Amino acid sequence: MKVCVYGAGAIGGYMGAELARSGADVTLIARGPHLEAMRKNGLTLRSGGEEFVTHPTATNDPAEAGPQDFIIMTLKAHSVPGVVDSMQPLLGPKTAVVWAVNGVPWWYFYKLPGDYENHRVESVDPGGIQWDGIGPERAIGCVVYPACEISEPGVIEHISGNKFTLGEPDGEKTDRVTRLSEALIAAGLKAPVRSRIRDEIWVKLWGNLCFNPISALTHATLDVIATEEGTRGVARKMMLEAKEIGEKLGVNFPVDVEKRIDGAAKVGAHKTSMLQDLELGRPMEIDALVTSVQEMGRLTGIPTPAIDLVLTLVQQRARVAGCYT
Repeated sequence: MKVCVYGAGAIGGYMGAELARSGADVTLIARGPHLEAMRKNGLTLRSGGEEFVTHPTATNDPAEAGPQDFIIMTLKAHSVPGVVDSMQPLLGPKTAVVWAVNGVPWWYFYKLPGDYENHRVESVDPGGIQWDGIGPERAIGCVVYPACEISEPGVIEHISGNKFTLGEPDGEKTDRVTRLSEALIAAGLKAPVRSRIRDEIWVKLWGNLCFNPISALTHATLDVIATEEGTRGVARKMMLEAKEIGEKLGVNFPVDVEKRIDGAAKVGAHKTSMLQDLELGRPMEIDALVTSVQEMGRLTGIPTPAIDLVLTLVQQRARVAGCYT
């Protein structure tokens, strides 16, 4: 099986290392010092007190790899439109693209029964670049649960979790999603296949939608946001608005709002990815995590006053910091 991990940072490097160790033919697309370290020394993964080194192909040129069975996309959502052209050499007639990216995916409405089938989400796919350049028929959903970080170039620290939930947009258990699940399981990962992948996308998005921008605005960690009365109240309002949108689109939420917020509090003094990006001066995932939900609210006719307010503030905060365009 030929697998390309496009954007082999923390999560992508973790997946790539485990797949390579299990015998898959893995290519990692990366750049900068991390790429150079992997080329020179291989990719080191530290996990559960153990350390091992693999030597998958590492490159910044997709043309070197050629057509793949699977492309696992682990870039942040705002970076993907810019690589659609360069990834074309990876796409064979049957190549599947696994969307291991936070937020609302560009293919969300593909084969979604109802009034909005095949609607394009402009905030995450401006001009339909991904829809037209990749093709929604290639998409496999993937909800990422592990926590990892790059401790130094070429070295991945696996902190917790090993589950990557998979699902086809139409809910079928196809041969390709089964093959992918089996390959990930053979690599020591959990990879259940779900018939309702959008439900799981929303449960993760539910927290990212509110905790990420609130943290960027306040610089507070999850435990503070989820327990301080004011910020907990803002998060609750945003989540209730999102819940109404999700349910209008057919989503089932398996937990209630209070339990979801309590779960975030239990994570402890964690800085969200959006706050980390702000502090490091990197582009922030505002559109995939927040603007997309606002767009869905407009589409379904559901008011989103709390989401609108927080989105306006975090967009301005990001623009002032040079982290949003």
